[in-house]
Amino acid sequence: MSAPIDPSCFDPDCRACPRLAGFLDEVRVQHPDYHARPVAPFGDPAPSLLIVGLAPGMHGANRSGRPFTGDHAGILLYQTLHQFGYASAPQSLSADDGLQLIACRITNAVKCLPPANKPEPAEIRACNRFLAAELANLPRHASILALGLIAHQAVLRALGLKLKDYPFGHASDYRLPDGRRLVSSYHCSRYNTQTRRLTPEMFAAVFAQIQSTP
Repeated sequence: MSAPIDPSCFDPDCRACPRLAGFLDEVRVQHPDYHARPVAPFGDPAPSLLIVGLAPGMHGANRSGRPFTGDHAGILLYQTLHQFGYASAPQSLSADDGLQLIACRITNAVKCLPPANKPEPAEIRACNRFLAAELANLPRHASILALGLIAHQAVLRALGLKLKDYPFGHASDYRLPDGRRLVSSYHCSRYNTQTRRLTPEMFAAVFAQIQSTP
């Protein structure tokens, strides 16, 4: 399920960050068949669960044009989304594979691929206006799942909240002043899953926590 994206939430032609814009120019030359542009949010326009990741991966969303599609991090994410009823299939193969998210939406704190997958603080801040607009449009009953520290902090900044009042931790769970809920998890990156910092069982437990706790 999807709908036209509010331009305040996403700009497909954004070049606000010179380092990122220049890097994407280089990537388009090296990989002319890649999306290699800002990656739009994907899923239900009025979700009960908004998932916030870090940034597109080089051979994942940066290639496919869909968040967490084509890289290792997306394997566990989409399997778990399907397991808990948020996705119509357990795999996201391409942007035109027919997969639908159900009452769920996926976005990123930074919409463009950063070199070495490490956005700079100024780039995170520059992109925060899009996340703020997306959160402003989020239904009041919705929960937010932040994948990793950067996403967790980006959500708080977008809502004008102090980071020290809501420290990040795996399975941290906060009721925010606007009534929405912020739950966080270690990122489902290749490094975290291969080192067992995040196991499939740990990740599933976070989703169970979201669904079982009012």
